[in-house]
Amino acid sequence: VQLQASGGGLVQPGDSLRLSCTISGAGHTISAVSWYRQPPGKQRERVADLVGGGTIRYADSVKGRFTISADNAKNMVYLQMNSLKPEDTAVYYCFAEGLGYESWGQGTQVTVSS
Repeated sequence: VQLQASGGGLVQPGDSLRLSCTISGAGHTISAVSWYRQPPGKQRERVADLVGGGTIRYADSVKGRFTISADNAKNMVYLQMNSLKPEDTAVYYCFAEGLGYESWGQGTQVTVSS
């Protein structure tokens, strides 16, 4: 199972950005997908989960601003990020888990700065 994240960039505070994650090789075996982020000098933290059956969870720091979604037909997972703050600056990773595997995508850098 391979994941490819994209969509990062440099934006100003208050701007929006949408990250995309392409998943290949998983078929219909995925049980959950997540977005994580790793701010500079800090540990990786979970941002949002989308669990099979439709359960969605967000970190408190992004509730109301970020939205995780999936397009199963395209094998894509998205993270819509609105009202971005400087503290959202991080490398963002997508993650998928299923029957017998866990897989990470490479990171995509998001920088929020004026």
